[in-house]
Amino acid sequence: MTFFVVVVGAASLFIVLSGFSGLKEFSLSFSNAFDPDLKIQPKSGKFFNIGPAQEQAIKRLDGLAFYAKEIEEKVYLSHRDKSQIAFLKGVDSSYDKVVGVDSIIYSGMWDLDQHGVMGIGLANILSASIQDYYSPIKILLPRPLKKSAALGFGSKPYSEAAISLSGVYAIEADLDEKYLFVSLEFAQQLLEKDPLSVSGVNVKLAKGANEDLLALQLHQILKEEVIVKTRAQQNSSLYKMLQTENLATYLIFTLVLIIALFNLVGAIIMMIIDKKENSKTLFSMGLHMKQIRQIYFLQGVVVTLLGGAIGIGVASALIGSQILFGWLKISPSLPYPVSFEAFNFFVVMGTISVLGILASWIASLRVNKNLLK
Repeated sequence: MTFFVVVVGAASLFIVLSGFSGLKEFSLSFSNAFDPDLKIQPKSGKFFNIGPAQEQAIKRLDGLAFYAKEIEEKVYLSHRDKSQIAFLKGVDSSYDKVVGVDSIIYSGMWDLDQHGVMGIGLANILSASIQDYYSPIKILLPRPLKKSAALGFGSKPYSEAAISLSGVYAIEADLDEKYLFVSLEFAQQLLEKDPLSVSGVNVKLAKGANEDLLALQLHQILKEEVIVKTRAQQNSSLYKMLQTENLATYLIFTLVLIIALFNLVGAIIMMIIDKKENSKTLFSMGLHMKQIRQIYFLQGVVVTLLGGAIGIGVASALIGSQILFGWLKISPSLPYPVSFEAFNFFVVMGTISVLGILASWIASLRVNKNLLK
């Protein structure tokens, strides 16, 4: 019975951790399809300048595969009788090499040459469709106030442009209602910015590149004006939430495992009482009390480690079958995501080993002078 409890406890902990690893990968897959490996942003304000010399220095960096400049600003979108506030994101021609746009396009194509690409949620709000040249989407943006310039009669306090859609992307609900992608030149003209002005640079790393070293080199090239964020830093709140949930679940199941291992303590104590006469015989033959304790201690450790290994083996078989066949589903078309990670194996075996050794040591203390008299 004790062995079975250890097996079930180890299997349960491994399955739960693997399930959370799968959920983490599934949750991050949406943002990873959209976020670059590294993102350069202004340290203060919305925009910063990147000159030709700095671009040449960036191109020469080892480990950098591609980079794409972008400029982003909040705008007012209008289409027929519908309107919505969203973000205009102007990106250059290298953007599709940095971010896998093919994986996010839901309908149409990625073509920013005199066209735009909008999230499916935003398109639904505006009732916008692809290649609707007769009813393009209007983009309105307040003009920056300049002390030296005053508005004349009939002049507008906002910039206005119109654009038709070449495609619609779909990632997840929040992002699908957030962005309208256009070319970098179109956005810079609408925002009345010079060609050197950007709000960010997206970087794709080459395979095997040192992320931290490259981030430091980019920061040195662009001076103190910018901050360089890794993918985890770009989604720090999401990563923290997933890590907190994973830690909370681990602690809960570890508590269950601790309670289950009380069964091991009781079983060893019952064995010590049952084999009391045998222990007395060994003591009379010259074994020290410490050596007799080690016998029961090792029995508990063997039961724990063997039970933990078998439990992980059973859990691995279940997880493998879920990956191959997807027998447990969230929806009719979506199997529950699970993932094998070596880290989870070491966490489960480490937890089982520490708790099992501690439980065995506590139980072995029942061997004392009063028992051996």
